[in-house]
Parts: sequence; structure tokens; C-alpha cells
Amino acid sequence: MKELAGRLAAVDPDAGAAVAVIAYFDRLAETRAGLEALVRGAAVLAGCPARLTDEERRVRLRVEPDGRRTDVVGASEPGWPCAPLVPGGPPALWLERAGAEGPSVVDAVILERASAAVRSVLDRTRGRAPGPPVDDPALVETVLDGGAPLPARLHAARRLGLDTADPAARYRAVAVADGPPRIVTDGPSRIAAERPPGIAADGTPRIMADGLPPVLPTGRAGVGTAVAVADLPRSWAAARTALRFTSDGGAPESGGPPIVHADELGGVALLADLVVPGAEPAPDVRAVRAAAADAPWMLRTLHAVASTASLRAAAADVNVHHSTLQDRLTHAEHLLGWSVRSPQGRFRLHLALTMHHLMTSR
Repeated sequence: MKELAGRLAAVDPDAGAAVAVIAYFDRLAETRAGLEALVRGAAVLAGCPARLTDEERRVRLRVEPDGRRTDVVGASEPGWPCAPLVPGGPPALWLERAGAEGPSVVDAVILERASAAVRSVLDRTRGRAPGPPVDDPALVETVLDGGAPLPARLHAARRLGLDTADPAARYRAVAVADGPPRIVTDGPSRIAAERPPGIAADGTPRIMADGLPPVLPTGRAGVGTAVAVADLPRSWAAARTALRFTSDGGAPESGGPPIVHADELGGVALLADLVVPGAEPAPDVRAVRAAAADAPWMLRTLHAVASTASLRAAAADVNVHHSTLQDRLTHAEHLLGWSVRSPQGRFRLHLALTMHHLMTSR
């Protein structure tokens, strides 16, 4: 290569210099040179300062043509020759050549070879830049798998576009009934229970970290706690627990809303570990089931009593007169075996209804 560069230089100085540049960066790549050595090579070969800025991976580096590293000061100028790290990406490597009217042949080769080498080093040492999210459900599963090594989970997260460098970045895992898991960003306004995951308070889509446009899940979904990327397996476990407290359509008699947030469950979430679907029901659960089989209005009425602030509110919820509700409760209490009009009785009823739902949910 050195001999070829010498021969070309005798015929065309630019061509000879370009071949020498290629050989130079090939040697740096073979020795696995670091970022500073690559930027220094660009600066020395170009005879002007060179700077590397990759905001996604928090890289800011500037080297003078004499090889001294200096701090990056100010923004880059529009006229400087530059190159992206990925095709179609934003400029990341600049040659600070003032007054240049486009890059020369040698500058273009320096930028092309240096940016390729820099990209290789960054991919090897800091993971691939988030860039456009990758459509790969397997990556989502890797991020949520607590048994996977942390480096593998962080690498998968970066491929999905999640910010693994910002300690303040928070995400939530979402467990969808009959659907793949999802990861959503946590913003100032929480995902409300009446909105599907992926929809903000103003009705606009949130960023979905599954590489797809926010195709919203329908039906039941449990939303995990807001955590850093490394803790997403914990959010996923909470999301799956929250999913058990949901029900299709959110009808009052069905046992719960279609979307439940884990951090709104509080201590009630502990019931999910104690109540196993298909197990022998507790006496209060058997009483609720027997009462529900007695009248078509029973289960909805009991849910209204347990979930509203007063009996009048419960009557309005089931659209009956207050006196009608009183008659229904007298009949229900006879079947249940306890009063549901006191705070203790309503708590007991709410607990029985929740256990009944958990025993039939998945």
C-alpha cells in the first residue's frame, strides 16, 4: 500500500494522499485504536482541528492538528467538512477547516475512513446508537428477562431506542392479555386507566419501545412501575401482577377495569401471590359465588356497593332507586352471611370480590 501511494503521488498527489489515508486508518483499525487516536489521526492528516460529537452516547472529543486534545467549544460551523457515523444520520465528525468550499478529495477520504473506524469502536465499546428502533420482539423479551445478563439486556435496550445512559430516564413494562409485552416511556402525565398504553393525556401516541408505530393493544393490560432500564424485569413482574386485576370491557360486574397500574394497587397486589387460580376458594368467595348465582343483578350490585363512596352512589351506579338497593342488600346479606353496610362489612365484601376475580383471572 505504501509503494502504491508513492507511485500514485507521482501521478496525482491527491490520489496518492488518499491511498495513504486509507492505509493509515486500516492500521489503526487493526490495532483496535481508541476514539482519541482516531480523531487525532484525522486532525494530523487534515492539518486542522477535528472534533467528534455523538450526543446519543455522550461522546465529545476535539483534537488539534499538533495532536493535543482540547475541550469542544461552541457549536460546529455549517461550512466545515463533516460526516455522519451512520448513513443518513446527523453529522458527528468534523474537520474545522474555515472557509472550505466543500471537502477536498483527501478530506473526504479522511472523514469517510475515520467515521467508519469511530463507528466500529463505539459499537464495540458502548453499544450501537439507538437510531431508529429495531422491530424485534425478541429484544423486548431480553430487556424484560431478569435471568438474562445485564450487559445483554442493556445492549438490547439500546437497539430498541431506550436511553441507558440517562439515570433519570424511566420506562414501564406493559403486559397485554393475548399479546406480546411492551415497553413505554414514562412521562409527566401517567397513562390513565381509561386510556390504552401508548396514549398520552392529550390523546397523542406515546413512544413505544417495540420498534413499531404505537399499535395500541385492545382489551386488558397491566402497566408496571416506572423504573430505569436495568430494573425493567421488576416492572414486568409488576405489570403481570396488575394484569390479573383487569377484566374485559371494564364492566362493573366483571371485577375490574381493562387497564390497571401496578403502582395504584398498593398492598392489594400482595393478594395476587396468595390467591392462585383454580385453588380451593375461601369461604367468603364461595358465599359471593352462591349469591351471584341467585340473581342476575347481584354481582353488579355488590361491586357497586364495594367500589362507591355511599349507598346512594351505589344506587345511582346501578341505576336503581335507593329503596330498591336497600331491598337488594337485605337479600344479599342473607345469602352472604354478613352485613355489607358497615365499613368492616364493605371491606370484607371488597376483599371477597377481589379474591373471586383473581381466582378466575390469568
